[in-house]
Amino acid sequence: MPTPPQHPLDTAAQDAAQDPLDGPVPHVRVAVVGSGFSGLGAGARLLKYGIDDFVILERGKDVGGTWRDNTYPGACCDVPSNLYSFSFAPNPTWSRSFSPQPEIQEYLRTCARDFGLLPHLRFEHEVRMARWNDAAAYWEVETSRGRLNADVLLAGGGPLVDPAYPDIKGLTDTFEGELFHSARWNHDYDLRGKRVAVIGTGASAIQFVPQIQPDVAHLDLYQRSAPWIMPRTDRAFTGAERALYRSLPAAQRAVRLGLFWGREGFWLWFNGKHPRLAKRAEGIARAHLKRAVRDPELREKLTPDFTFGCKRVLLSNDYYPALAQPNVDVVTDGIAEVKANSVVTKDGVERPCDAIVLGTGFHATDIPMAHALVGRDGVLLADAWKDGMTAHQAAMTTGFPNLFFVIGPNSGLGHSSMTLVIEAQIKYAVDAIVSMERNGIAEIDVTREAQDAYNARLQAKMSETVWTTGGCSSWYLDPRTGTNTTLWPDYVWKFMWMNRRFSPAGHRARTREQVRADAAAAPVATAPPL
Repeated sequence: MPTPPQHPLDTAAQDAAQDPLDGPVPHVRVAVVGSGFSGLGAGARLLKYGIDDFVILERGKDVGGTWRDNTYPGACCDVPSNLYSFSFAPNPTWSRSFSPQPEIQEYLRTCARDFGLLPHLRFEHEVRMARWNDAAAYWEVETSRGRLNADVLLAGGGPLVDPAYPDIKGLTDTFEGELFHSARWNHDYDLRGKRVAVIGTGASAIQFVPQIQPDVAHLDLYQRSAPWIMPRTDRAFTGAERALYRSLPAAQRAVRLGLFWGREGFWLWFNGKHPRLAKRAEGIARAHLKRAVRDPELREKLTPDFTFGCKRVLLSNDYYPALAQPNVDVVTDGIAEVKANSVVTKDGVERPCDAIVLGTGFHATDIPMAHALVGRDGVLLADAWKDGMTAHQAAMTTGFPNLFFVIGPNSGLGHSSMTLVIEAQIKYAVDAIVSMERNGIAEIDVTREAQDAYNARLQAKMSETVWTTGGCSSWYLDPRTGTNTTLWPDYVWKFMWMNRRFSPAGHRARTREQVRADAAAAPVATAPPL
């Protein structure tokens, strides 16, 4: 079951990218945070528009982001391969219609090389704090390996990067067995023959549970709520298909276009206006469950008690069969505490275990990076978002000039590929940077009025969707307010159209001359009297 570690980028490139930011504080035009799809896509577009004065700050030792970190058994994409790539960098060598994690990771490594991004990468440079310097109109960035200043900060870290650990009594301070999160899989620990407790039944768990089930002695799956699961129409691509894509790229583009519009049709399941279509989809999911699970008691446990689509709809052909095996128990009673070698549920039952694997998701509505960004007047982004994440067009938040998000608030999708959103937000940010350069703008910030008006329209549309009316509690919703701050409540093409170019309307700007004049007019700080 243990798998060998994956190989990072070639050693020479990696060593060069790990050089610390020592000496005089360097100044760059753009600092990009993260080297997953968002960071690499941003770097590629910056170079396309002739902007080469940038760095990509990556806290890890390799590119890939979530596809570098999530190496659990069975990790793969739940979006078709030909739609899960950059539109400007198709991959004719995908092996399957739903690509596995190692292939996506290798695709991103290839993009880093082919786009000429290796000189711009800085590995093991975790952003610890970034402060906006209003007098000079740039960001002061502190990393784990030094400091730098940047005119523009492009946050491409994404929301699904920092694992969420459940608050369970005894989990981290009493349990004596092996404990790890699915996004930090311990490949050195052999689960074969062990009694394993899996906590969580989300997108990761439905992939790794079928992989470990045949090898463990016993598996207890602790389920808070059952997800809706649809069949996974996965298959291997033929050699002829891959040859066609290599020799005739237009054929692969046509397939991608078909997948795009097919996925756009899925939005009808979620928008709340077509309940009959949603019921048909639910019927497919119910039939899928019935075929795989004959035991009526188990089937009842695995039947969701909320409307189809309220939580993320998952794809799997082997999850249900794995749960029907004799060495698996699905436990629906809540966990009361974890002891040295067991898990105790609220009904008082104690179940022994050697290892606990957490499939408990990520900090999606309280992203840790919000605690590392300080905007105008010393306001921490986490404080600005204390009532929930908000941004204008998912890209900018008022009070944080020259800061652009990729996969910002309310940009997530429940029905299509996030690479489409990523490209749209990159296009918007880079167009803004080019516009600033062209017009001598040193600083740009969205107004509170524009941001509030945008979010009022967005939340009005969100109120119609199944995500707010479906009767579930999901990671889409901010636990403090119950507001959906993660998803985009419309077709993807509308998001792409909205972000096709930057518009200065609803923004405040200062030219370089104004920044210099404001700095000259500012009172000179004097030392306090002794």
